[in-house]
Amino acid sequence: MSWFSWLFTRWSSPASLLLLLVVGRELGLRVGLEVVQTAMCSRWSAPMEQSIQGPSQNGDVVIGGIFNLNYLPSVTDQDFTKLPHYKPYIFCPFRLELKSLRYVYAMLFAVEEINRNTALLPGVRLSYRIFDGCARHPGATQAALSLVGGDSLTCGQPVPLVIGGSSSVTGKILSTILAPLSVPLISYLASCACLSDRRKFPNFFRTIPSDVYQARAIARLAIRLNWTWVGAVVANTNYGHMAIQRETEGAGVCLEFTEAVSRETIVRDARRAAITIQASTARVILIFCWYTDVRQLFLELVKRNVTDRQFLASEAWSTSDDILQNIALSKVASGVVGVAIRSSVITGFENYLRSLHPSHRPGDELLKEFWEKEFGCSPGTSRPPPCSGTESLWGVQNHFTDTSHLRVTYNVYLAVYAAAHALHSLLSCPNTDRRPAANSSTCSSPHSINPAELLQHLNKVSFTTPQGEKFYFQGGDIPAKYDLVNWQTTPEGSLKLVLIGRVDGFELHLNQSAVQWSTGSNQVPVSVCSESCPPGTRMASRKGEPVCCFDCVPCGEGEISNKTGSRHCERCPSEFWSNDERTACVPRQVDFLSFNETLGITLTVAAVSGVVVTSAVFVVFLRYRHTPMVRANNSELSFLLLLSLKLCFLCSLVFIGRPSLWSCRFQQAAFGISFVLCVSCLLVKTIVVLAAFRSSRPGAGALMKWFGPGQQRGSVCLFTSIQIIICVIWLCVSPPVPQCDLGFQGSKVTLECAMASVVGFSLVLGYIGLLSCICLFLTFLARKLPDNFNEAKLITFSMLIFCAVWMAFVPAYISSPGKYVVAVEIFAILASSYGLLLCIFAPKCFIILLRPERNTKKLMMTR
Repeated sequence: MSWFSWLFTRWSSPASLLLLLVVGRELGLRVGLEVVQTAMCSRWSAPMEQSIQGPSQNGDVVIGGIFNLNYLPSVTDQDFTKLPHYKPYIFCPFRLELKSLRYVYAMLFAVEEINRNTALLPGVRLSYRIFDGCARHPGATQAALSLVGGDSLTCGQPVPLVIGGSSSVTGKILSTILAPLSVPLISYLASCACLSDRRKFPNFFRTIPSDVYQARAIARLAIRLNWTWVGAVVANTNYGHMAIQRETEGAGVCLEFTEAVSRETIVRDARRAAITIQASTARVILIFCWYTDVRQLFLELVKRNVTDRQFLASEAWSTSDDILQNIALSKVASGVVGVAIRSSVITGFENYLRSLHPSHRPGDELLKEFWEKEFGCSPGTSRPPPCSGTESLWGVQNHFTDTSHLRVTYNVYLAVYAAAHALHSLLSCPNTDRRPAANSSTCSSPHSINPAELLQHLNKVSFTTPQGEKFYFQGGDIPAKYDLVNWQTTPEGSLKLVLIGRVDGFELHLNQSAVQWSTGSNQVPVSVCSESCPPGTRMASRKGEPVCCFDCVPCGEGEISNKTGSRHCERCPSEFWSNDERTACVPRQVDFLSFNETLGITLTVAAVSGVVVTSAVFVVFLRYRHTPMVRANNSELSFLLLLSLKLCFLCSLVFIGRPSLWSCRFQQAAFGISFVLCVSCLLVKTIVVLAAFRSSRPGAGALMKWFGPGQQRGSVCLFTSIQIIICVIWLCVSPPVPQCDLGFQGSKVTLECAMASVVGFSLVLGYIGLLSCICLFLTFLARKLPDNFNEAKLITFSMLIFCAVWMAFVPAYISSPGKYVVAVEIFAILASSYGLLLCIFAPKCFIILLRPERNTKKLMMTR
């Protein structure tokens, strides 16, 4: 370790020590606190004593604080590369920063409050040592090294924990410096998401939420207000680019444009961004920049009189007094809505600040400096003009005494309490009354705090603050909590900051009625690329454009969208259908072939007409039953055939109307039996004709004995009985039942008689077809028999029509939708019935009624 000590004594700059510590960590070396302490005391003791710009106090446990109390001239980040030649500074020659001064006394107030608390760190006096970082990385670096190296006068106890890091860059540097020593760093203002990486920054903690949560909160706010089409002006740094990534990453927000601005070229960049904003269609503009950049942008917008935009502010400028108090920017800045660091009340802190007096704190050089600048006198010194002693902060109104919105101040307050609870956990001994024991071998001593052990306890810290808030670390971060603020115009024309809501984790609470928008009205500004699609339509993305730009396409039949801005149409359940507006699913109307509709009336008229015509023929045949025309070929079969045709016409009416359990059973049975009866009569008639002519041949006279009237009637009954048996078995085993056909797409659902057994229906049709084919074959054989009036010819034509109708019926029946299935079956019944009626009985009626002279036995028997 001697060579490492030699390097410390040779390298006197902060950057050299930083490089040495980093290299040592990469090489796996453990730098002892005693080495750092020795090197720093030997090289920097005098200058660092003079550079202390804040109060200090000795006690049992000392924690360090680094704040930007004074400001040096700004330097670029590249100046830090020249630090090996940098000489330690002695003092910061510029103005005292009052807000940072308030942060210092918030730390002091928290320490004194903890020391008065008998339940927290009992028997241990917590103290502090504060340095000024002068808003420069070298200053913060040198302050941190002085803190961990021990007291600059006695080279004694180093601090085990540092509260500091007023920016993300400073936080990175300080965490990297302190990590090899395992010294925890608690930042109150470093919000970069990169610092959440525990592998790179294992000792980093913060009491301000990560920027990741801020970007998510702004995205949720935009979605809450339906701002899907926004423009963005961001800092040309990781801070700005990260915000854009989070804003658009699955958040539902589209960016019309993104303008990046740099601090080095802010005038030119602000002018370009203002021109883009003026020409844009987005009404809402997100700005993720430092407040000085925003001020320059607003100045450019004032020049162009752009006052109709609604601005979304990040926490970097949402509470900036520099813009709020600038009357020239009020027209542009009015109505700003932004995310701010959450504020809280610290009980007793205002009285504490206003009660401060140099006479009560004679060793506080920082308070004396503030007193001289505030009151223009020198307290407790011989330098003119001396203070009278009556000066008081109770009547002073400035950033130091303003406790109306404690944001970063509250973060510092929380950091002190987090450190105190971690120390309490470390110093508390198990199986005791949890009081620290300095001489216990199993407990840590307040005078020899191991930073590595304190780091472990800080990772597990969890407590309730004096304000009643639950506090804990998630890794090195805290849960996301923000204020939502609004810049509102006062009657005097100035702007004021108004709290309009809060963000707590993933919950966003917004008092929308309290917001004053940039338009001056209570209506939320509209900023969309396309208006939301109304109910009954869906969004269809435009090719090559952002997802927020779309067309509204009506939902298809059977689909609905019942809310505004639907991306998809939902299909209705099978029992429902969409209404005309495509906004709701309504029950589908039950549809069936009824007597009230045109098709049903037409088929009914056709069926009734068939019955009437058949009845008329029956009457004619009955009236002329003794004539040769009627008596020829068994008049009983003719009357039975007419009766069966009448039943065929009547059975078609059973198919019309609302299907029921009994109507479904009866209609198929009536259809099957009626047609078998009809075809059986024709078949027997044909057989009789063939038998009659065959019996006229020599030796065939006995043939007619087998085809007498009794045998004819018996044959008809036999053929019909077979169909009756088939129907009875079918209807008993698996009868047709009324059922809704949900397969047909439309606003109506067809109520039909569903064939539970296709086999039964096929047997019924097949048996009819079998008899028809046999009949057609026999009539074809008898077509050329030598009679003047050969009935076989009439039966042949009728059977040809019958077979043609039912052959066409099968494909038409299968392909017809809904109730038209029933209509097809009725049409087939009527067509075949009319074919039989007209082909067989029309010629006979013509002779009977119009050519009675031909109705003689002689003419009928001649060729």
